[in-house]
Amino acid sequence: MKASSKLNVRQYSMIIALILIVVLFQFLTGGTLLKPLNITNLILQNSYILVLAIGMVLVIITGHIDLSVGSVAAFVGAISAILMVNMNMNPFLVILICLILGAAIGAWQGFWVAYVGIPAFIVTLAGMLLFRGLTLVVLKGQSIAPFPMSFQKISTGFLPNPFNDGGFHTLSMIVGFALSLVLIGMEWRNHQSQIKYQFDVLSPKIFYSKMIAIFLIVNGFTYILSTYRGIPNILVILFVLIALYTFIMKKTIIGRHIYAVGGNLKAAELSGVKTKQITFGVFINMGVLAALSGLIFAARLNAATPKAGNLFELDAIAAVFIGGASAYGGVGTVIGAIVGGLVMGVMNNGMSILGLGIDWQQAIKGLVLLIAVAFDIMSKKKAG
Repeated sequence: MKASSKLNVRQYSMIIALILIVVLFQFLTGGTLLKPLNITNLILQNSYILVLAIGMVLVIITGHIDLSVGSVAAFVGAISAILMVNMNMNPFLVILICLILGAAIGAWQGFWVAYVGIPAFIVTLAGMLLFRGLTLVVLKGQSIAPFPMSFQKISTGFLPNPFNDGGFHTLSMIVGFALSLVLIGMEWRNHQSQIKYQFDVLSPKIFYSKMIAIFLIVNGFTYILSTYRGIPNILVILFVLIALYTFIMKKTIIGRHIYAVGGNLKAAELSGVKTKQITFGVFINMGVLAALSGLIFAARLNAATPKAGNLFELDAIAAVFIGGASAYGGVGTVIGAIVGGLVMGVMNNGMSILGLGIDWQQAIKGLVLLIAVAFDIMSKKKAG
């Protein structure tokens, strides 16, 4: 059981770190951090970075990087404003057009990386400059606003509440309770499967403690949200993306091939993995999620601005590395990227509440990123 305990600590170290950071800032801010209004704002403020982190973790697992996502998000946001605000097109049609545009941009960059062989750093650096420039051209240096209310609800709307419960959002509480049962059921099924195939498993004490923690955290979180306005629409979108991409990476052939490409490219090729197609597909996926992130940010801001998406790529990359992805490729998880993004988000929010200037916030974030990558490299050396 020792080996499994070590594996457990390694797997959940960032979740433990996130909990400790939350507890620290809850104490330092005098209880402000975990107030319902602040938690809701925390979700809304970091949603577009978490969407980017989901795509970025796939790119980094394959051993590449994408520096263009912030500029792509800004460009797509600008196009959506022109179509919706200036041309009065249907918001749902515009969303579809923008996601297709994101896929086309991802295909453009993926072609140069996968089939021409230009390093992703160079291709996406060029993309960062290209799409930032195109954003300025399209917007002519000015902001376009406001968006239709139906579009704004992507980022600012909440689940409806059919119950007349005097301000408490009962539906959100029911959703949270159901979700906690689903997650516990999945953990139980996975645990039984590991026992069946004689894998190392957690001791019963640790396993049941984990199940109780899942139940308490999920229901406690949704209770806090229920005392304000309930579950935001964007949280539902995030949950669907997290579930979908976690399933793809853990349970499908495509997911295993993505890990294989990043783990050892030559071995993957010799094993019959279509490495170029996998790389190409990962960049298309990144383009779609960058477009979605741009739409979410535009909806939250209720405007398309020339400076939108500034430094988004650095926040997404930092989230992925802090969440446990390897700088060498082949290692990383969607959940880890989300936890890394939440670590960054809680730190930003907590430092802002404490009145810490943006200069110190940037410096501290840089140190946290450096420590996370250094930890990964030292762990690899010890394992070797």
